[in-house]
Amino acid sequence: MEYALILLAGAVVLGAAILAFALTRPKAEVQAPAPPPPDPRLDTLLAKQGEIGGQFQATVAAQEALTRTLSERLAALEKQMGDSLKDTAEKTGQTLGGLTERLNVIDAAQKNITELSGHVVSLKAIFSDKQARGAMSQDQMEAIVSEHLSPDQYEFQATLSNNSRPDCAIRIPNVTARIIVDSKFPLSAFEALRVADSEETRKAAMVQVRNDIQKHVKDIAEKYLIPGEVQTPAIMFVPSESIYAELHANFPETLRRARQMQVVVVSPHVFMLVISTIQSLMRDAKMREQAHAIQTEVGALLQDVKRLGERIGKLRDHFETTSKDIGQIEISMRGIDRHAERIALVDLGEAPRSLPKS
Repeated sequence: MEYALILLAGAVVLGAAILAFALTRPKAEVQAPAPPPPDPRLDTLLAKQGEIGGQFQATVAAQEALTRTLSERLAALEKQMGDSLKDTAEKTGQTLGGLTERLNVIDAAQKNITELSGHVVSLKAIFSDKQARGAMSQDQMEAIVSEHLSPDQYEFQATLSNNSRPDCAIRIPNVTARIIVDSKFPLSAFEALRVADSEETRKAAMVQVRNDIQKHVKDIAEKYLIPGEVQTPAIMFVPSESIYAELHANFPETLRRARQMQVVVVSPHVFMLVISTIQSLMRDAKMREQAHAIQTEVGALLQDVKRLGERIGKLRDHFETTSKDIGQIEISMRGIDRHAERIALVDLGEAPRSLPKS
């Protein structure tokens, strides 16, 4: 822009010089046809104008180069900004995706917490309801039995001859009497013992636990221990290892009286050991059942072995006879060889002349 102003100023100066020259000329000279003498200032002005024009062209070229450079740098800057924005957008998308996944995990965890809260409420309702609590204990006992015994070895809710129905009756092969399992253990008194906050309430709860267990043991002995139909002792299933430990620690006399009445108290782990013992007894009973068949098969096997020995002896005798016959044949062959050698050594004299042909 500055060079354009300089060029314009030069043109104005040139025009002013020409106008001044025209005004200062004498009228006679204007009227004369002779050419005016050259003015050195005009040549200098034209030279300056040429220099200014060259500088202007150089300035335009420089401005164009500068414009191209600025355009290239702007394009590079725009590309760099675009790449940076793209990377930022991708990283932002990944971050948002990670946040979404974490929010989903948090949402799932919240749902699980809500479900667990509902389960806790349902468990509280179960433990507050005697019937529901007994059903849970029975389910635990049935799971242990069904996992370790085959279906033909047990029966749930079996009916005895006195119309009583124990929770489980386990059969043993070749034995008429069955093993009875009861899982309706009284837990309400233990809950009172657990929440006791004073020595008096604790003593009262312990008395209640002792009375409840003794009453339950008496009911089992009276309802289920039928001579010839049920084996002794009967099993009282306790669904908690902690309660079982509490009984042995604080109520040993109650457990001793239960054993005297032919009722044994077991926890889940002890009950699994009892089931393992019953399995061993069942395997022994099955082995005894199969002992006769095994003996019969062993006898038949011995007979087969005996016949095999006899046949091997006969085959040995046959081989010995054949060997003797072969020996006799070899002796005969050697005699034949000797006679053939002697015949070959006999001198028969001259060969007989052939008879003339008739």
